[in-house]
Amino acid sequence: MIKIDYSNVSSKVLGEEFGLNLDEEFAQYSNKIEEAIKNLNFNKDKQGKWLQWMNLGYNEETLWYVKEYAAMVDGRFDNVLVLGIGGSALGARAFCNALLKPYWNMLSKEERNGFPKIFFLDNIDPDEITGLLNVLDLKKTLVNVITKSGSTAETMSQFMIIKDRLQNLLGDDYRKNIVATTDKQSGILRQIANEEGYKTFVVPDDVGGRFSVFSPVGLLPMALVGIDIDEVIDGIKVMDLALKNTDINRNIAAQNALIHYLMDTKKGHYISVMMPYSSRLKYVSNWYVQLWAESLGKEYDKEGNLVNVGPTPIAALGATDQHSQIQLFNEGKHDKIINFIRVDEFDNELEVPKIFEFTGVNYLGGKTINRLINSEADATAVALADFKRPNLTIHLPKVNAYYMAELFYMLEVQTAVAGELYNIDAFNQPGVEQAKNYTYALMGRQGYEESKHRLEEKIGIKTEGDLV
Repeated sequence: MIKIDYSNVSSKVLGEEFGLNLDEEFAQYSNKIEEAIKNLNFNKDKQGKWLQWMNLGYNEETLWYVKEYAAMVDGRFDNVLVLGIGGSALGARAFCNALLKPYWNMLSKEERNGFPKIFFLDNIDPDEITGLLNVLDLKKTLVNVITKSGSTAETMSQFMIIKDRLQNLLGDDYRKNIVATTDKQSGILRQIANEEGYKTFVVPDDVGGRFSVFSPVGLLPMALVGIDIDEVIDGIKVMDLALKNTDINRNIAAQNALIHYLMDTKKGHYISVMMPYSSRLKYVSNWYVQLWAESLGKEYDKEGNLVNVGPTPIAALGATDQHSQIQLFNEGKHDKIINFIRVDEFDNELEVPKIFEFTGVNYLGGKTINRLINSEADATAVALADFKRPNLTIHLPKVNAYYMAELFYMLEVQTAVAGELYNIDAFNQPGVEQAKNYTYALMGRQGYEESKHRLEEKIGIKTEGDLV
């Protein structure tokens, strides 16, 4: 299993002012952690608790349907295009970036073992969308549109553009190039899919977007490009069993949740940096940012008290950001805790040739890049500790589907436990809705006239709905 080294958050290393006495804190919070873990597992089957993500690793029927569809379309398409935003894209993108061969879309079909290229449109930049459509052969592209409600403006606007182009190119056969992942019964996309006859997969009830990576939202794109989703499921199950342990001394998700909570509330370290030392894990940081920010940034606690809590997540990449952010981490404000991810065994070993022997870089000759990147990870962790900056290291034995699933599920449970410690609802996002409503008003959506009037008062709007 993955392991976490917490030594650099300890008061033994950082001193009493900046570090935690982990033995004392674990003992003090043991009962609260035990209660939190019991509550999560007790409530995971209850409707309306938004904990069904804890059961996704055991949904054999969904796994079978995803694998069946992936086998059915195998060899039929050159490209997969995923339309989604936020949790509808970040998880699958992180897995694909980690588990597919680097520069996957530049490889030949033979080098991809016959599997398609994969593209993610997770923004509505008109230049990006136009550029992709100019180079993508839509006739040979399977479009996976993902939105539970079907009312996500960004995703549906993308889909409307692409559906129109597909229909013009293929006539009635365009339906074969579309697969929708949406609500089982309701919503605009479900209605469209039923009327037009698209193949569909279900976003389960009581699973928020940022927790949906192990549903068809993430599993389908993975399976379409040949990622072993059986291995993914195995990793979830093993980690789920480990994290059912109510003893904080044996539960890494609970430990990390408590450490982050105490660093925030006791030490003022309210910024959580996720910094993997592997380019393949770059998008893990982006996924973590959404998971942490949307789940824990809340105005009110469960009793309705105004609290305005939530650590701020930041994405970084080692060793790249040693040359951009580490200066700040070391000498800036004492307000950050850094999470390193260290890969113990890379797929490839690359040796630096013994050249330039009479220069100042001769010491690199004969060493491996593998040793260099992990030496930099270890050295940066120690250097941060020298500056009294808390940091911890998640050890990933290898970058594969099994360990990636362990990592993601551990971070999901960690987030849920942290929500219990902050006494907030980690599964809603009311702060997102106001901007959505204003956007609907600006675009002239029926039913949002009141928001339009508010905007007219605040910033001024022409009669036709354009900004002045």
